[in-house]
Amino acid sequence: MSIPYGRQSISDDDIVEVTRVLKSDWLTTGPDVENFEKQISQVSGANHVAVVSSGTAALHCAYVAANIQPGDEVITTPLTFLATAAMASVFGAKIVFADIQSDTGNIDPNSVQSLITSKTKVITGVDYGGHPVEIDELKELAHKNDILFLDDAAHSIGSTYKGRPIGQDADLTTFSFFPTKNLTTGEGGAVVGSNAELVERARKYRAHGLIRDDASMRTPGVGAWNYEVHEFGLNYRLPDILCALGASQLKRLEEFKSARTEIFNRYSESLADIDWITLPTKRDYVDPMWHLYPIRVPSEIRKKLFDYLRAHDVSVQVNYIPMYWHPVYEDLGYKRGLCPNAEEYYLGEISLPMFADLSKLEQSTVIGLIRNFFN
Repeated sequence: MSIPYGRQSISDDDIVEVTRVLKSDWLTTGPDVENFEKQISQVSGANHVAVVSSGTAALHCAYVAANIQPGDEVITTPLTFLATAAMASVFGAKIVFADIQSDTGNIDPNSVQSLITSKTKVITGVDYGGHPVEIDELKELAHKNDILFLDDAAHSIGSTYKGRPIGQDADLTTFSFFPTKNLTTGEGGAVVGSNAELVERARKYRAHGLIRDDASMRTPGVGAWNYEVHEFGLNYRLPDILCALGASQLKRLEEFKSARTEIFNRYSESLADIDWITLPTKRDYVDPMWHLYPIRVPSEIRKKLFDYLRAHDVSVQVNYIPMYWHPVYEDLGYKRGLCPNAEEYYLGEISLPMFADLSKLEQSTVIGLIRNFFN
């Protein structure tokens, strides 16, 4: 029995909704885009939403909205996928890596505070594994220094922080709808926020920067066919086909969350007595939609355990290689040792299978293999 690391959950209702759009007049830029955006607004508590073609596109559009310029500084965590920083680097920003909290894997506000300068334009948190960052502390740090606070919530749609939905508090929040995430559109993402101007900048960028509102044109009154481009953009539109899938998936968001919570708790209860494993933690004031189940083991056995599980058809992963260890950042002068907590976390981390349809039998197999590792 092969057990994947992550897997989408596609229902018959999802298929019906996608088929409906395929039979309609609109495959893209139609009514299902607007409907999906309205539903994301309800889930996230954000007033404004722009859906885009991927989580990476969402980050790219968010940094456009933040008006990142060459020489600006962006503070973020090294314990994330490359896109979190790369989409700011492509604008010529300097990435400043803050260390993490050793228990949650999230960016440490104390480290962030020590790194703020007059050039800091954005503080980007990442909700590692679905556990929300310290939103109140990061937001306060950002705003008292006239900095934009961006939450990369690729892992955490459906999570709450102090009873508030992820997406409600940050200046901008980005989501990802990749198949292994908490809901899927195949590929897709979103930028959300309560500042209409910021989200509108993201919305324009996702569609080549096109302006069709006659009142906003420099040369109005030309005709209904007219459009203008005031700033360059890209084609990051999410088609109606995928938005219909996303809207259908959102109806099961609480079901997905309940299943992931049950899986998280079962892992924690079953592995709690193994003294060579450090289990993930949860703050009392958060209610995560768990995307990962990250355990940590002594670094000297991590590869052996990883290979052992893979050899038994359990597709574990490691999340993540510290970002500045990648050659693209090493070539810019970043050195190992920059964020000791993040590096130590990475050296022992293994992510166990975590997805809503993971069966008790599959999970018991994973647990049994781990418990028998030294036998």
